[in-house]
Amino acid sequence: MTASSAPRTGGRPTARAAAALETAILDQATDAFLAEGYAATTIEAIARACRVAKRTIYARWNGKPELFRAVLERLIAKWMSASCDWADGESLEATLKAAADDILAVALTPEAIALHRLIIAECSRFPELPRLMHQAGAGEGNARIAALLDRAIARGELPPQDTALAAEQFLNLLLTGPQRRALGLGHPFDQSQLRSWRDNAIALFIFGAGSLRLLRSAE
Repeated sequence: MTASSAPRTGGRPTARAAAALETAILDQATDAFLAEGYAATTIEAIARACRVAKRTIYARWNGKPELFRAVLERLIAKWMSASCDWADGESLEATLKAAADDILAVALTPEAIALHRLIIAECSRFPELPRLMHQAGAGEGNARIAALLDRAIARGELPPQDTALAAEQFLNLLLTGPQRRALGLGHPFDQSQLRSWRDNAIALFIFGAGSLRLLRSAE
């Protein structure tokens, strides 16, 4: 056996091995945070489950908040990659339906519901959690809806308004009921009920957003 073909017995891990280890740690951290909550999850427990030293984790993430942010970034990146481009359809209603289908498909997954439950349960003790969510990219969906509304205003479908606020209102209207039911506060919607909820939410939103023109003309 030549020196070049001898097995590695020490030294720095290969890039592939380092990436695989990071993935394994993030997988374990995701499971722990979503199952146990933020407070109950510890670096020690994650290291023990992964059979690595704590310093291996600290070498990559400087403490639990940074590790949690990395978990969030990976989850949100996965969810965003599963969504469509939300290109403008035949009407604002058609465009919002396509966007709503993507948003609901993600927001009602077991992972997303577990994360929603975690944030609600622990944000009072750990006020950094909503900030970490935003930093990890949770605001991107709101920004994409706002961009759709900006284009609708430019086409004359909606009157001028604060589209960032309107996008937030749309998402609250769309998501609050289905999420509450998925959390156990009522019977979960079946697919037919979810489509009806989506259509009613969009109709109410477009009517309300469009009525701003009437309200302003009456002032």
